[in-house]
Amino acid sequence: MESASHEKVGLLASWWVQLTAMPNMIACKVSEIAKNTKKLGQDDPRRVFHSLKVGFALTLVSLFYYYQPLYDNFGVSAMWAVMTVVVVFEFSVGATLGKGLNRALATLLAGALGIGAHHLASLSGQIGEPIVIGFFVFLQAATSTFIRFFPQIKARYDYGLLIFILTFSLISVSGFRDDEILELAHKRLATIFNGGSACVIISIVVCPVWAGEDLHNLIAANIENLGSFLEGFGDEYFKMLEDAESKDDKAFLQAYKSALNSKSSEESLANFARWEPGHGRFHFCHPWKQYLKVATLTRQCAYRIEALHSRLTADNKVSSEILNIIQESCTKLSLETGKALKELASAFKEMTKSPSPETHMAKAKAAAKSLRSLLKSGLWEDTELLEVMPAATVGSLLLDVVNCSEKIIESVNELAFLANFKTVEATVSSEKSQLGKLDTKEKNPNMDVVVTIAEAPSVLPENGKNVGSQQVEV
Repeated sequence: MESASHEKVGLLASWWVQLTAMPNMIACKVSEIAKNTKKLGQDDPRRVFHSLKVGFALTLVSLFYYYQPLYDNFGVSAMWAVMTVVVVFEFSVGATLGKGLNRALATLLAGALGIGAHHLASLSGQIGEPIVIGFFVFLQAATSTFIRFFPQIKARYDYGLLIFILTFSLISVSGFRDDEILELAHKRLATIFNGGSACVIISIVVCPVWAGEDLHNLIAANIENLGSFLEGFGDEYFKMLEDAESKDDKAFLQAYKSALNSKSSEESLANFARWEPGHGRFHFCHPWKQYLKVATLTRQCAYRIEALHSRLTADNKVSSEILNIIQESCTKLSLETGKALKELASAFKEMTKSPSPETHMAKAKAAAKSLRSLLKSGLWEDTELLEVMPAATVGSLLLDVVNCSEKIIESVNELAFLANFKTVEATVSSEKSQLGKLDTKEKNPNMDVVVTIAEAPSVLPENGKNVGSQQVEV
């Protein structure tokens, strides 16, 4: 009896402790939710505006149900406008427009075919009518469902086919019991059109979110992250070998991973961008497929960089002699490739064509040629294989990264040609221009100097001679 009473007391005590701690637990949970909500809104303020737009659209189309004259015209079918807003309104303009057009066209086509199927079924008599309707429903549902398996159809028109199956079945089957099928189809189509139109107009007019612009910025950021890693990899790797400590905790060494996990986002954004009208710097029929090609090459390069990143945490034992041989070439190659990708990302984001990436890439190729000759030389004959392998692996990966980076630059240049990016001409720096003016004025202080530069050459002129299309008038 005493043991049973002790157990009851202990159980009541634990319940009491949990009960008294519950207010603090609730307060902590509420505080955590508030912090997460605030962070979610700060990360992308467009989410807050999107939520407000959806609420406004739902309130607007609800007038079909609340306002008596509108309700008299549409009746219970007014609820289809509310349902359309719920399922059609998406975060970006392209997603909303794609869903809206899919729903409107599918409803229109399915409604027309449903009325036609009902008319044909009514000609077969009272007994044959349900059999014919059932046959048509089976035929269109089976055919439409199979068509949804095609990858190209599934990517852009899957929602439309789903609505087509639903609308055809509802109209053809309900027409069996309801003689006013034309009125039913008309009201349903009208309310769906009104709901979809409200979604599209609000999405475009009020704080629009363009999927094409998001895709453009995402790919530019991924290329820049690759460049940031390569720009600092050489120094970090050889410092790590000298200090025997891992330098893997720096942010720029982890940024490249964004390119590895963005495939699904890129494909969905490209799909939505195809639905969007021309806006800002993105004209109608923009080459969105080329963006996916650039993204694929960027991801392939990121996989090579991930292999390089693993060398920072590996247990490497490389002799100081080997380090002295390859350090300069590897560091130069990594640095110039990183600069090339960062310059490319900057120009790509501004939608301009710049010669800077090719300039850095030429230096990277020169360093790659030097590194390749070192790897092929006989300097490794007197060294143990285990000491050679880490250095040779890093060198081989860097050479592979150079090739991938060159393909990225070529692909971006092709995109720049297709999208008509603006060309940025090389310019002489203001500092050099001021030095030239001062030197001329020292020789003849009373002489006026006018410098006209039509296009700066890749190599500065020597002894005041004209090079290319540069003209200097003194």
